Amino acid sequence: MLILFTLPHPTDTEVCPSSCLCDFMGTVKCVGYNITVIPKQLPLNTSKLFLNKINVEAMNEQSLANKSSLLRFSLTFSHLHTIHPRAFHVAPQLKSVKLSFNNLSTLPAEVFTPLTALEQLQLDGNQLETITQDMFEGLVGLQELDLSRNKFNSPASGVFHGLTNLHVLNLGRNSIKKLPPTIFHRLTELRLLMINNNELEFLEAGIFEGLINLEQLKLQYNQITSLPPQVFWPLRNLEILGMSSNQLEAIPEKSFYNMPKLSKLTIFNNPLLSLPDQLMGHMPYIKDLFLYATKLTTAPANLFVNISGLLALNFNFNDRLSELPSDLFCCLPNLQNLSLKFNNLHHLQPQLFSHLTTLRRLVLNDNKLQSLPKNIFQGLGQLLAIDLKNNHLKTLPEDTFLSNTVLRALTLSGNPWDCTCSIRGIAKWIRHNERVILDKNGVQCHSPMYQLLRTVGSLRDEEFNFCNATTVTSYYSTQNDLNEPTKLSHAISSSGQTTVVASTTPPITTSTTTQGATQQVTIPTTTPTTKPCTLHMTIQSSSSESPNILPNKDFPLTAYVPLSSYISSPFYDTLVVEQGPEFVHHNLHNGWVYVWFLRSDTVLAGLLMFCHILLVTIALFFILATMYVIYRLNKAMYELKAECAHTAG
Repeated sequence: MLILFTLPHPTDTEVCPSSCLCDFMGTVKCVGYNITVIPKQLPLNTSKLFLNKINVEAMNEQSLANKSSLLRFSLTFSHLHTIHPRAFHVAPQLKSVKLSFNNLSTLPAEVFTPLTALEQLQLDGNQLETITQDMFEGLVGLQELDLSRNKFNSPASGVFHGLTNLHVLNLGRNSIKKLPPTIFHRLTELRLLMINNNELEFLEAGIFEGLINLEQLKLQYNQITSLPPQVFWPLRNLEILGMSSNQLEAIPEKSFYNMPKLSKLTIFNNPLLSLPDQLMGHMPYIKDLFLYATKLTTAPANLFVNISGLLALNFNFNDRLSELPSDLFCCLPNLQNLSLKFNNLHHLQPQLFSHLTTLRRLVLNDNKLQSLPKNIFQGLGQLLAIDLKNNHLKTLPEDTFLSNTVLRALTLSGNPWDCTCSIRGIAKWIRHNERVILDKNGVQCHSPMYQLLRTVGSLRDEEFNFCNATTVTSYYSTQNDLNEPTKLSHAISSSGQTTVVASTTPPITTSTTTQGATQQVTIPTTTPTTKPCTLHMTIQSSSSESPNILPNKDFPLTAYVPLSSYISSPFYDTLVVEQGPEFVHHNLHNGWVYVWFLRSDTVLAGLLMFCHILLVTIALFFILATMYVIYRLNKAMYELKAECAHTAG
């Protein structure tokens, strides 16, 4: 109570206006389109007046009268379109004026001249088309000037010459097509310069002379097609340079030299066709670099040499980038995240990642990688995540990830895995490391046909026992009642490539190729009444021995091959046959495999199919008829029981 009595009692002139909020710190906030004039009566201690979304269209010469304590004045998101030339003469003590997002299209000359203490002037979001030097005359103490979101297209060369203490200048989001070469020369104290989102097509040579204290320069989202040599060299204290989203096809050599304090550089989203061998100077403070959406096909080997402090590199979304030099990442000892996704990479150099010993995340998805070198990830002992999905990989060496002992996340889906002998090793690794594969259900076989859509992790070692075979000899089977020869085209893979062809040639011919050497043995048949099936089999094997097992001459219509010595049991049931008879039965007996086949007959197949459908239809008819009879019998029994019950009653 004592404190309340000692506080000064408000008088009529200190009452807070309606539609406003006032606090004891001297801040007044007024909102509402019902406010049509700037309030005249304010508390005596008002130092900040914020007017937002009101209905004031003009400021007259008395709008700010009797506000001697006012230091910060803001009138935003209103319909202000006219300012009297002497509107600010009654408040020379102002330090901040904010007139953002109004309808100002012109400003009177020297309208802000009395504000010698002004530090901040914000005129963004208006309709200003021209700015002249006399608009800012006398503002020697101005530190921040925001002219963004207007309609400037070509500012005069001396418009900012009097603002020698300016720290922040925002010219972004205008329609500027050209800047005079000396427009910024007097702004020696400037720290932040924003010219982004304009229509600049080029930069004048020497335009940044004098900006010795500039720390941030934003030029992104323009139409700049070329850069003058050494245009950025005066900016020795620059820390952030944004050049992304322009139309640069080339960058002059050593353009980014003499900027040792640079910590962020963006040149992505430019149609760059090439980069010079010497582009970036010593930049130990750059931690992140984005270089994507270009037309680069490769990169200079020493592109990243001078940015040894880099932690994250995003070199992705370059749809023409097909090759990377083997020593491209040689000098990035601290790199932790590397993204090469959505490029056009077909292969990788074996030593490409060998120096990235601190790498923790590697992203290679959505490229066109057809294979990976055996030791591509060797030495990357801290690697936690690898993304290889959506490439053209058919197989991988078994020890591809052997040295990545801390690997926690691996994606492999979206690749056309070939589940033949070559997949055996990596399939075994996947089975033993299922917890690491994030998309294991999507790692599916695309070939051969009999393995289609099986997951690679479901392949077992015993399914690849035939891959250990050194020699396989063809066998033949036919029957006496076959009046015409059988045509067969058949392919089997076993430790290499095997081709089987059936023809109508009377003699039985076996061709076997072992390590490039071919032996051909022809055995004439002695039965003229039949046309035996003749098969030619070519087998590539790692063994240097040649087969010496031939068909039995005593059985011209049936040939036998002892496979027990060459193919481990069990013998697999699936054979792939194209444009020929289908194998309908085989069995293994006393070390011999008997395979029986029938020639293709479209008419017979159609007849059998018709008979099958007919029998199914008849069976279904009888089932329905039986159900109906049972239903009728059940109903009759029910009626009979009811009648008996009625009679008994």
